[in-house]
Amino acid sequence: MNILIRADSSSHIGTGHIMRDLVLAKQFPLDNIDFATLNLAGNINYKITESDFKINILKTSDFDELNNLINKLEINMIIIDHYGIDYDFEKKLKKLNPNLKILVLDDTYERHYCDILLNHNISADEKKYKKLVPKNCQLMCGSKYTLLRDEFLQAEKTSRKIKKNNKFKTIFIAIGGADHSNINIKILDVIKLIPNLKVNIVSTKANKNLTKLRKYCKSKPWINLQINSNEIAKIMLKSDFAIVTPSVTVNEAYFLKLPIITIKTANNQIDIFNYLKKNRYLVIDKFNKIKLKIAINKLLKKKFNGKY
Repeated sequence: MNILIRADSSSHIGTGHIMRDLVLAKQFPLDNIDFATLNLAGNINYKITESDFKINILKTSDFDELNNLINKLEINMIIIDHYGIDYDFEKKLKKLNPNLKILVLDDTYERHYCDILLNHNISADEKKYKKLVPKNCQLMCGSKYTLLRDEFLQAEKTSRKIKKNNKFKTIFIAIGGADHSNINIKILDVIKLIPNLKVNIVSTKANKNLTKLRKYCKSKPWINLQINSNEIAKIMLKSDFAIVTPSVTVNEAYFLKLPIITIKTANNQIDIFNYLKKNRYLVIDKFNKIKLKIAINKLLKKKFNGKY
């Protein structure tokens, strides 16, 4: 089977779509996988080639260009992970390519014209899609479908072997590969005021504020900054709790049972945010240094699984 994955990454969009699509692509080891993506500023297209998948650089987001590529590559199934592609776009694809199977990744409960819909977030609610997809659409929702990289599956098996420093508590920070809200340094400014804390912070070259972050972290022994790391799971396991956005990273921290504080930075995170809030996790709807300091102190004073 020939499969095409349509997704983008950039300093504005972030890196989460491509990263989860790479995990999904590995679920089809016997098939031919192609990616179709724009060459946007701050993209991580190199991750696609590093993973030995073929990449097709699109000039536009236009329907005709993508449809022509589908026909050129004789695609049997397209995987769409893109907020800019909607119901009408998908229906037109199906009309012109009746044998084309369409799999859509969705996390905001939008209307879709597809054969399979995947919402792999821990908060996903299958019932909400009842009137949003065709009756014969296969729904795959919830934590049992979470797309986890091999490193997390392996790390979960060895988590009990990790020994942590009893004197210092270590915080894992991941505010998206692009940190489009530019709050990494603001978070570090809060943490530096609390004694006996160390930080493992991860980012990528898609972060347009990376130079400032590097400069801030330089000569601060309490901060371990990792760029484009392939060992996120190991870094998480060496941390006592995490400060993350309610996005893909929450699914990973949840899987490793790492206590979390989440800070919402985008509207598409609202579903996971509400799920965590409802289930009594520590959540902050927008960065606020006072709220963050209170949340950190709550975690330091109590031993629990991230709920309060």
